[in-house]
Formats: sequence, structure tokens, C-alpha cells
Amino acid sequence: MEWSNVTWFLTALGAVVVLLTRVRLGGTVVDGTGHGAGRHGYSAVLLRLHTTVGVLTLLVWVVALVTGRQEIAFVALAGWWLLAIVGLLLLARWLPSGGKHSEDAATDAWGSGAGLSLLGHVGMVIGVGYFTFVTLTDRL
Repeated sequence: MEWSNVTWFLTALGAVVVLLTRVRLGGTVVDGTGHGAGRHGYSAVLLRLHTTVGVLTLLVWVVALVTGRQEIAFVALAGWWLLAIVGLLLLARWLPSGGKHSEDAATDAWGSGAGLSLLGHVGMVIGVGYFTFVTLTDRL
């Protein structure tokens, strides 16, 4: 297995997750209004943080991969972990509240609902674990 090929592929997937999160959530209501009971909104600040940290982390990570500098990779890892945590916080909006007036969960389609978000953000956590392994074992 060629570590660099896997690392570059997962880096590209990380960029896709950041982009799709911004595209999917950028034009929707973010303050929790307009949702039925039991459906959570999310903070616009959280979305901006996800996008900003994602873009900056990707830039720093690519520099680390191109130069092979482990110090830069450690800085990028901090960004990757922050990005993964913020992504999971955005994913938490799909948790049911179970309140008395909450609506039943709608069926999920590939492009809407929790399916794509779950795949992207749980995959991101796994990818960040891989990036951590690659960095700690000096396989940049």
C-alpha cells in the first residue's frame, strides 16, 4: 500500500466534505425557526467556523504533504481534529429530541437528511485518525 496515495485521496475527500457541508447548509435556516418541533437548527457561527477551519486546515495540510515537514503536519492535525469536532456538532442537529410535539423523522434520501452528513462527518473522523497515524509514524 502506498501511504501517499491514500493520504492524498483522503485529503481530497476532506475537501469535498467541507465544500458539501457549506453548500448544503449555507442557504438554509440556521436559527432553528422554520423547523417542526423536535428538529434542531444550528448556529451560523458553527457553519462559518467549519468552513474557515476547513479551508485553512486543507491549505496547511497540503503544505505539510508537499514539504514533508512533520511540524507543519502537527499544526494541520490540530485543525483536522477541530474540524471533525465541529462537523460532529453540526451532525448532532439530526438527533431526535423525543419531545411531546416532535415530528416523526422523515425518510432519508442520499442528497438530503442525515445520510450524507453522517457518511461525511463520521468518515472525516476516521480520516483524521488516519492522518494522525501517518503523521505520528512519519509516513508523510
